[in-house]
Amino acid sequence: MPKDRIPKQVKGVFERPPGSGCWWVNYYIGGKQHREKVGRKSDAIMLYQKRKVDALRNKKLPELRPRKATSFGELATAAVDYAKAHLKTWPDYVWKERTLREPFGSRPAAEIIPEEIDNFLTEHCKTPATANRFRAFFSLCFHLGMENGKVSTNPARLVRLRTEDNARNRYLSRQEYESLSGVILRDFPQQHPAFVVSVFTGMRWEVQFSLVWSQVDLKRHVIHLWSAKDPTGRVQTKARNIPLNSIALAAMKQQQKMVPHEPTDPVFPNAGDYCRFWFEPCLKKAKIDNYTWHCNRHTFCSWLALEGVSMKAIQELACHKSIAMTARYMHLAPQTTAAASERMVAPSA
Repeated sequence: MPKDRIPKQVKGVFERPPGSGCWWVNYYIGGKQHREKVGRKSDAIMLYQKRKVDALRNKKLPELRPRKATSFGELATAAVDYAKAHLKTWPDYVWKERTLREPFGSRPAAEIIPEEIDNFLTEHCKTPATANRFRAFFSLCFHLGMENGKVSTNPARLVRLRTEDNARNRYLSRQEYESLSGVILRDFPQQHPAFVVSVFTGMRWEVQFSLVWSQVDLKRHVIHLWSAKDPTGRVQTKARNIPLNSIALAAMKQQQKMVPHEPTDPVFPNAGDYCRFWFEPCLKKAKIDNYTWHCNRHTFCSWLALEGVSMKAIQELACHKSIAMTARYMHLAPQTTAAASERMVAPSA
């Protein structure tokens, strides 16, 4: 008479209760015990083997360890932290992060597609330049996310760059300046020095509103700019000095009286949302159209050209990377080219 066969015990697989035909698996991942009810013994053996293989490959199974998807808000916060640590223009990144918080902040970053980014740029950015700056911020967020293993792709790289029309330079006439200056002085007097300094130094917004008092030398009438790099490590802003003329100097002294001015204190601490909350209402009251804060820089360069300042001097004062950028303003100074032409009438001996 044949002996009864004793079932071979398989490690990690057990029957509970005994004789019920209901089989379970028992395994450990990262020191934590897991038990699963399966059913048939053959199915339990297959599941146990699968779980052990996945554990050896260090896979986090959704059934066991649900992983919360990384939101775009987390990527944007990391990008702002990076900018604060590496870039002098970090206030501009803070503003962009706030702007994108509502439409994209809670969205899983992996679900955002290029079409959504492109649609946002089309609907919310008034100029191609603004759209390109937001595209760059999106790209930085995803680029850092890829470096940290939070996302696998950068959808912003597939979004087309807008063609920037830099030929059109909107600047204030002297009359418009006086009108706008009066409105700001009446409605937002604490912001008036920032506006005056912007017009009479030509500094970019992100440079001006990242200044600290240790960079300002009122005795020598200069502002010291430090070198700044973009996220790729390329030099974006070279170290240089910005001269303060008498009007800009007076505005800086007035600003010093209104705010804390320890060496590490910001010179303009109350800029707020790219100056929109106070600058745009003042533009409307002064009846000035098609003008933005960046146009203050065009005003600076245009007024210099109108006064006959040489193209090379304007390039140095505005810190243009190429003389071609400065040449856009030279049509405002026809007397310069006329004088140059007249020199051939009586050539020097």
